[in-house]
Amino acid sequence: MGMKTYRKQAPVGSPYTRLAQVLVAAARKWRVDATQAECNMCYSEEVEEEGPDVENNENKRRKARLGRTTRFRFLDRAAIIDAPCTATSPQGHNPWRLCTVNQVEEVKLVLRLIPIWLSCIMFTVVLSQNHTLYVKQASTMQRSFISHNFIVPPASLQSLIGLTIIITVPFYDRIFVPFVRRHITGHPSGITLLQRIGTGLALSILEAAVAALVESRRLRVAKHYGLLDGPKGAVVPMQVWWLVPQYAISGMSDAFTIVGLQELFYDQMPESMRSMGAAAYISIVGIGSFVNTGVITVVQGVSSRAGGGKWLGDNLNRANLDKFYWILAGMSAVNFCVYLLIARGFVYRTVEEHDVRRLERRGGGAGGRS
Repeated sequence: MGMKTYRKQAPVGSPYTRLAQVLVAAARKWRVDATQAECNMCYSEEVEEEGPDVENNENKRRKARLGRTTRFRFLDRAAIIDAPCTATSPQGHNPWRLCTVNQVEEVKLVLRLIPIWLSCIMFTVVLSQNHTLYVKQASTMQRSFISHNFIVPPASLQSLIGLTIIITVPFYDRIFVPFVRRHITGHPSGITLLQRIGTGLALSILEAAVAALVESRRLRVAKHYGLLDGPKGAVVPMQVWWLVPQYAISGMSDAFTIVGLQELFYDQMPESMRSMGAAAYISIVGIGSFVNTGVITVVQGVSSRAGGGKWLGDNLNRANLDKFYWILAGMSAVNFCVYLLIARGFVYRTVEEHDVRRLERRGGGAGGRS
């Protein structure tokens, strides 16, 4: 039944090709003065068509055109019509020599998102502790629940993150956003996407600090019972529920930053590149795991040379895991400051409704000028 209403969109090529075309075209015309050629720009737009009669101009849709921006102005050269660019139809010009203004603005959108992407890697470094060091901490603590016969598996505490997300997301959408919109900001979404991501980054600093404090207490308890020199895997008489706060904060930061990144990359990416945006935001988690490995390697090397032993040894009761968490908290704080600088200069995309038929009546083909 849905076949008559289903709209199948044919593939339009790789989004990386569109990116490369703008970069190559701008490089090939690097001698062109962009300020003097402002009136000689290619404004043609690709036309989306509806209905079986694709030749009928009345079926052509109004297409949204991205607003012009002043960032990365060197890329504007890709849309300048110079002497070799004399074609007047979309099929006539060389896309590696001449690109439309809209295509240039799409590349600018991608470039504006790269600093945001980089500034969120440190967040996933802290996030990766949920599956590694947090589990190792739990394995050295008392995990009996209700009775001594039921032992909680260390890795099962990760379910607290999902539970916290389930609670946080509805609270954010149903309570937080309406309250902030009505009484504080007046913004339709309560706070902006960048503010949402920044809140998650701030929570990750708190998470690392809380983890360091809990680990400090665990080491003090181990020292009190003489377990610092005990065998590997010795259980410290301290309940595993002390780890609940850091898991809960991790879930809240995930609900703010990861969801915010997903919305930001989907909303700010050009329509033809949204699949690439989805891949970019989720790739932060994988990159963060690699960065975490590098941080651990550096910390292990520096701490062993200092003569005090490795901070992250196999026996956590002899290690200095709390100091490692403080390092993560400090790095996250510095990263948060960098993020604030980047977010302050970020410009959200603007869209202008562009009537393709009006442009055609004015003679605006691929070489249309304004």
